[in-house]
Amino acid sequence: MGVWIAYAGRSVSDKIFGLILPVSAFVAAGFEHCVANMYFLPLAWVLAQTGKVPAELDASLFTITGIIHNLVPVTLGNIVGGAGFVGAVYWLIYRKGLGSGSSGL
Repeated sequence: MGVWIAYAGRSVSDKIFGLILPVSAFVAAGFEHCVANMYFLPLAWVLAQTGKVPAELDASLFTITGIIHNLVPVTLGNIVGGAGFVGAVYWLIYRKGLGSGSSGL
């Protein structure tokens, strides 16, 4: 969403402002991004397996099943949110026939 809004901006400040709102809302809502999790969780697992974690960190939480249990719902949520909701809104806004008196379907 941020990329599309930034693409619509005419000046650099429009583009930057267009990126800030959707990214900030995503982070503030506490959503997770599957691509980031695909990097950080296996990295944490490898570090836990090699013993290179701080002493106060409970490394037993980093397991392959734990990673899979995180990645599956996060990935499905990203697909539904990105392709479903954003795509559906853009389809609704830009479908043909809206101004011509037809139903547009």
